[in-house]
Amino acid sequence: MRALIALTYYRPHVSGLTIYAERLARGLAGRGHEVTVLTSRFDPALPSEEERDGVRVVRVPVLRKISKGVLMPGFASRARAAVREHDVVNVHMPQLEASLLTELARAHRRPVVLTYQCDLQLPPGALNRVVERCLQPLNQHAARRSDAIVTTSDDYAERSELLSRFASKLRTIPPLIAAPPVDPQRTRSLVERWKLGDGPVIGFAARFAAEKGVEVLLAALPSLIAEFPNLRVAFTGAYRDTIGEDAYGARLRPQIERHSDRLVFLDLLPDEAMPSFFAACDVLAVTSLNSTEAYGLVQPEAMLAGTPVVATDIPGVRIPVRETGMGLVVPAGEPAELAAAIATVLRDRTSFVQPAEKIRAHFDPEHSLDLYEHLFEEMRRS
Repeated sequence: MRALIALTYYRPHVSGLTIYAERLARGLAGRGHEVTVLTSRFDPALPSEEERDGVRVVRVPVLRKISKGVLMPGFASRARAAVREHDVVNVHMPQLEASLLTELARAHRRPVVLTYQCDLQLPPGALNRVVERCLQPLNQHAARRSDAIVTTSDDYAERSELLSRFASKLRTIPPLIAAPPVDPQRTRSLVERWKLGDGPVIGFAARFAAEKGVEVLLAALPSLIAEFPNLRVAFTGAYRDTIGEDAYGARLRPQIERHSDRLVFLDLLPDEAMPSFFAACDVLAVTSLNSTEAYGLVQPEAMLAGTPVVATDIPGVRIPVRETGMGLVVPAGEPAELAAAIATVLRDRTSFVQPAEKIRAHFDPEHSLDLYEHLFEEMRRS
């Protein structure tokens, strides 16, 4: 089978969306399928075409960036050629070009499967509101013209304004969780390098983006520090120069400076180091605020490393904790509630930890790949 996977950003850009798509592409290629990723050349230094882990990556030049999106005048012609060469088209949303890709697939009689990773709620600003209003009808058109739509959880789909309109097309496929076993030596090295061994450590693994709710965690720190004087917060992820988040970064700066002695900003860690990061933390905080977050891949990855999670009670994001019992769920945007839950976990951490084998069986990436593979084959035959 020849599969085309299309999304705005791909590696080396790091986000939950790109990690999800990369794991799918690599997984299918590992099963012998021919996989091409069509994406933006968001950094001119990147090659226009290359092979990564058995996946052909085709990047279209960017004329300019608009908020978190890009304008690619040459995209239509590259996409038309790519669609013709493949048996199935998998479009990862949100993506400005989703409607165009869907129509190209229809014109060339190729089935199109949308992977609806999340709603799009951009940061404040007049331009962002215009972008959202323009994308809404395009997203609805793409959904209408698609053959199937993948969602990460029923919980999220039932509460999504767009997905709930297309229930007959929905297929729930859990995200692919790919976490190697924890390397104790790497964990010790990480703890020593970043001086994380003096007290409890709260982990935070995400971009500094408005929907992630970093400010909620920072506001929760004073009451936590009162009970745990040696508390540290370890951040990993794109916390500098996050695309479309300049104003949010500036807004966070006073809080970051206020707690600078408690905050540790790690490098953007490679995939193989993430299990050790999670293992070095006593609890992982997932403070997402809105439906731009639909799951949170870091949650099961932390659980596999033996680290409980405190996550916000919003659709999709609450699912990993609810299904495993490995942590607590709190209302979104409530620092006091977040602090109380983190303190509860830190006081009795072992009662929230489940065996890694149980967690691994629950989040089986091969099962998710099976579901994708079967779905693509079904669409080809229909």
